[in-house]
Amino acid sequence: MEKKEIDVSAEIRQTLDQIGRQAKLAEVELRNLCGEKKNQALLAVAEAFVRHNDRILLANEKDVEAAKKSGMPQGMVDRLLLTEARIDAMSEGLTQVAGLDDPIGEVLGMKKRPNGLLIGQKRVPLGVVGMIYESRPNVTADAFALCFKTGNAVILKGGKEAFHSNQAIVQLIQDTLREQGLCAHAVQLVPFTDRKATEYFMRMDQYVDVLIPRGGAGLIRAVVEGSSIPVIETGTGNCHIYVDETANLSMAADIIENAKTQRIGVCNACESLVVHEKVERQLLSVLEDRLKKYPVELRGDEAARDCVPGMTAATEEDWGKEYLDYILSVKTVSSIDEAIAHINRYNTGHSEAIITENYTNAQRFLDEIDAAAVYVNASTRFTDGFEFGFGAEIGISTQKLHARGPMGLTALTTTKYIIYGNGQVRP
Repeated sequence: MEKKEIDVSAEIRQTLDQIGRQAKLAEVELRNLCGEKKNQALLAVAEAFVRHNDRILLANEKDVEAAKKSGMPQGMVDRLLLTEARIDAMSEGLTQVAGLDDPIGEVLGMKKRPNGLLIGQKRVPLGVVGMIYESRPNVTADAFALCFKTGNAVILKGGKEAFHSNQAIVQLIQDTLREQGLCAHAVQLVPFTDRKATEYFMRMDQYVDVLIPRGGAGLIRAVVEGSSIPVIETGTGNCHIYVDETANLSMAADIIENAKTQRIGVCNACESLVVHEKVERQLLSVLEDRLKKYPVELRGDEAARDCVPGMTAATEEDWGKEYLDYILSVKTVSSIDEAIAHINRYNTGHSEAIITENYTNAQRFLDEIDAAAVYVNASTRFTDGFEFGFGAEIGISTQKLHARGPMGLTALTTTKYIIYGNGQVRP
């Protein structure tokens, strides 16, 4: 594909090219940094987050205030908001990453050829990772932690709505790296919020080895279509919970309440409920009582509306919608076959769950649902790098090449072949 020339100001061009050059230099240092020094730095940053959380909270207040004034939806404001508890969680994520095994240098098997050559594969960093993301400033900390641990430099392009928060977090990380005698350019933030800077960043393939978008469907589509850099695509989350005819309905109500309401503005929240017709009336009666304390709007098909008078009628668009809001679609089915077909048609390849006491149905669901994470009798909210034991995540990949699901340390590595010989030449 011919590389498109992006019309940007001299300031943007010069600044981003300088960031790119600095990242390439930092990559050389990081590639050869020992695991002990990486872990020491991660723990120092984790401590700095807690010690200087006032700096982060003050910056975040500016972003949240501006977001509310602009009329940002409640779910998106929640994604943006930082609290002491959330900063503590960011710090804990860095501590967990520091405690994980360093994948860099791992040799993935070695075999001897008939000619005496020993051929193996070794895990190495990707190089320079670019991130384009919206709202959630905790992603800034997660991206740094995972990239740093795997010897990658990272360039971050956050959304304008979190600009002050991201600046404060990156500045704190860079200050701490300098105190540790390490290159502060291991992590850099693009200091522009306009679209042209993003477009130029997406074409910086001379500096950036891989680009990871994280946000809504529009952002991800724009990066996939506009980038000249290889993209690891993270996806939106139209996550379903299917309640089959054998389900424990009390358990189902607990799981649905958690998956829908615990945090509405995240990609692993439940957006769609699929219910077997034999238990629908009973389930919706229980669920309606459970959801009264939240402003959850149910949008259902004719059978669901017959069970709950006043329920909003669902449209075709509702079946495939990621709401990021207190809205839940309700689809009635007569069999697990119909449930699986419906979910595979409308899901986004993220996270899907079945509530059942039937082993055969559980196994069929696990085998036949096409998604990155498939659950039996558990909330979709667990699709998360921290919950999976990765310490953090750089995103949840819904594609099938290179990485799928929550992306931890190994997803930020590639391999190279290493070959040992004793004088062999090819005949």
